[in-house]
Amino acid sequence: MVRTFPALVVLTLGSTLLAPSPTSAQVAVPEFRVDSVFADVDGPTTPGCALSVMRGGAPIYERGYGMANLEYGIPITPHSVFHIASVSKEFTAMAVELLVNEGKVSWDDDIRRYVPEVPDFGTPITLRHLVHHVSGIRDQWNLLSMAGWRWEADVVTQGDVLDITSRQTALNFRPGERYLYSNTGFTLLAVVVERVSGRSLREFAQERIFAPLGMEETHFHDDHEMIVRNRAWAYAPDPDGLFGLKNSIPDFDVVGATSLFTTVHDLAAWDRNFITARVGGPEALTRMQQRFVLNSGDTIAYAHGLTVGTYRGLRTVGHGGSDAGYRSNFLRFPDQGLSIAVLCNFPSADPGGRTLRVADAYLEDVMEPRPAVSAPASVPVPPAELREVVGAYHGELPAQVFEVRMEGDSLLYGSGRGQPLRPLGNRRFALGNSVITYRAEGPAPAQLEIPGVGRALRMPAWNPSAEELRELEGTWVSDELGTEYRLVVEDGALVAHHRKLEPRRMRPVGARGVFMMGGAEGRFVEDASGGFSSFTLSDGRVWNVRFRRLGEAG
Repeated sequence: MVRTFPALVVLTLGSTLLAPSPTSAQVAVPEFRVDSVFADVDGPTTPGCALSVMRGGAPIYERGYGMANLEYGIPITPHSVFHIASVSKEFTAMAVELLVNEGKVSWDDDIRRYVPEVPDFGTPITLRHLVHHVSGIRDQWNLLSMAGWRWEADVVTQGDVLDITSRQTALNFRPGERYLYSNTGFTLLAVVVERVSGRSLREFAQERIFAPLGMEETHFHDDHEMIVRNRAWAYAPDPDGLFGLKNSIPDFDVVGATSLFTTVHDLAAWDRNFITARVGGPEALTRMQQRFVLNSGDTIAYAHGLTVGTYRGLRTVGHGGSDAGYRSNFLRFPDQGLSIAVLCNFPSADPGGRTLRVADAYLEDVMEPRPAVSAPASVPVPPAELREVVGAYHGELPAQVFEVRMEGDSLLYGSGRGQPLRPLGNRRFALGNSVITYRAEGPAPAQLEIPGVGRALRMPAWNPSAEELRELEGTWVSDELGTEYRLVVEDGALVAHHRKLEPRRMRPVGARGVFMMGGAEGRFVEDASGGFSSFTLSDGRVWNVRFRRLGEAG
């Protein structure tokens, strides 16, 4: 059972209708316990993180750890400005909420009413579908990556996103059918704000959100060449670089899904607004935290730019973000009146994990005990029995390809180096803390039961000959991406060439015509003559983008 502290009195600046009833008194937490969470990055030669712990919308502990700029030796402080990536989404959602309050838009409006560049897919896509990631619209970053755009090398604009969105001929799925994260939806919501208000999202948010809340160090960054005072630079690993690092800075001019620049100190003012409702009023703040009910009747965790969840028995509301070398997390424990923001400037920072460790320091006494985690013991299994599991398996959705191979007397799961599958007996295998079950009964294909995925069926093995691979050579064009790949056989393998990208090997994984190209699945489609005149490319957020052989009709 969750224990509680006596109620904390919260002073508000406006409406108290949304004020929480915190059940946690102010707990004295030794600063060294919080600082120990960041001890590994608190040095003069490492990037790091900024932290703000807030209670009742007011900062109670703020600190910077590590360096904001290694070239000039500038340390991170609570006033260092970070690109916070997808944490931006809740601010975009609030901008739309303000227009909803004024009756200028409705969450149930069709996006094509404001952005006719979005194709007519034969079914309405509403603003509500977009804000909850249930629209089925393919993700902009994945589309651009397939089309050959290079991160931190090619400048992407809002117009580029609209252009590639306008080229799409299909959705991933019918709107409202399932949840699948799509940045495109929030870029389109930013366009709605701009076209309805007549101002850029940067201008609208500055006037209607940031200025009223006193967020003086915050703006939507719609010009990558703009000078920003106190900016924290971001870094990525580079074994040949100074300190083993290189610069890693987003260079796109796209807002809505991303590109909010802010500080942990300013985020306390945003946190306070969830209590006072000064911007948006109680109605907008209530809508912001409403989750979506799918067509099936299931309720998803995602609200309006916010994820509603639990941690050790306590309700949480928050979001994380990742762009180039920046990583961010902003998490609220509304029933305890505690919020934590962690903004970092290197990819392995894990601000989400650090946020939870800080929360442990403040809320341990009201949290449920940690579940006991014990790794199940492995059991000896004959190698012949292990070899039965080897193969490539395909889940229900595109790009869900799971490979199991054998090295020596051990099974490895996944591509690349893979992860060990430890046998537990009865055809069960431990993958970290999860358990995967192998089933093979009768003439049906063998299958894996994978937590979080469900059933994946083994594909028949396919080891294409050089002649079969040569049948796939040629130039393949995608009208949806506005690009082409040239496929050639090199050293016995099919290799994809693109004018802007490094050559990529297409590795057969099972079932005739199925290849993996990095993390994407290429699936060649046989025509009536038994040849191949098209193939589709899918990854986690873009399904079945079609390519045709040059010279074939579109």
